[in-house]
Amino acid sequence: MLDCVTWATAHLFGSALAEQHRLRYRVFVQRAGWNVPHINEMEWDQYDTPAAHYLVWRDPEGVARGVVRTSPTDIPYMIADIWPELVTEAPLAHAADVWECTRLAVDPTAPPALRREIRNELVVGMIEFGVARGIREFLHLTPMAFVRSIFWGNDFTTRLIGGPAPIDGIACGVCATESSEAALATVRAATGITGPVVRWPHDVVPATEAA
Repeated sequence: MLDCVTWATAHLFGSALAEQHRLRYRVFVQRAGWNVPHINEMEWDQYDTPAAHYLVWRDPEGVARGVVRTSPTDIPYMIADIWPELVTEAPLAHAADVWECTRLAVDPTAPPALRREIRNELVVGMIEFGVARGIREFLHLTPMAFVRSIFWGNDFTTRLIGGPAPIDGIACGVCATESSEAALATVRAATGITGPVVRWPHDVVPATEAA
């Protein structure tokens, strides 16, 4: 199950918001060696804003093992700000119904079977979130190995709109992935996930009410 967390709803999900920053530190700073801001073993950047939505997969102990961040493109977003020249096969999006996905991470220390489970829930949850929010397309700058295994490998309607191009020595592409009921049905069939995977704020009973 994925918690859909924002700054405004973080109080409903305990430590989920902080936990996804800790996971990102382990994946992107410790493992990948990225030179990005971090403090107290938590990683963040300028796109961690009140507009960002985080889909966070946590284990029974509450430790984040998977995350993807998504934000609308009608505000400043990473591809447009940092790599606009990579988008060569479509206009650069600036629309409320086109969102960017970033910081997709799965805990590399998890067992392989669990990593696959988390990955599948993240990819299904992304489209589930999109359908619920009226999003028609997601943009993502992704290593081509991820595109092949995660997106094309799960039968997403994903097209390359820029690249591949090397970023830090890794071949990356800018992709656009369809968000629709049909796309959700397709990726659920590909992953074998039949039911909802996103836990929304209205699904959570505030601690004051539960007491």
